[in-house]
Amino acid sequence: MSFKNMEEFWPFYLKQHSKPATKRWHFVATLSCILCLLYAVAFNGWFVFLVPLLGYSMAWYSHFYVEGNVPLTYGHPVWALRGDCKMFGLMLTGQMDKELKRVAKRHG
Repeated sequence: MSFKNMEEFWPFYLKQHSKPATKRWHFVATLSCILCLLYAVAFNGWFVFLVPLLGYSMAWYSHFYVEGNVPLTYGHPVWALRGDCKMFGLMLTGQMDKELKRVAKRHG
């Protein structure tokens, strides 16, 4: 399966992240990556190596044990990262529920 743009990929991404717990795990994973990256820049550059370990371990846990599917990073690593960032931003600003309704209405 290939995607031409984010608008095409986004509904697929949301279907693969349908459970609230999966979204929460991804939020914590992304936040942990951001904090670890900031720490690496400010104090100890070696912490940059923890960024993928933290991010992937939490996100993949949510796919294998919560959602029961395979992480999108296996087949679509760049699209998956873009989706994670978009979902993180929407959750951070409290807009995720509104976005889920919008996509469901459009792609029902």
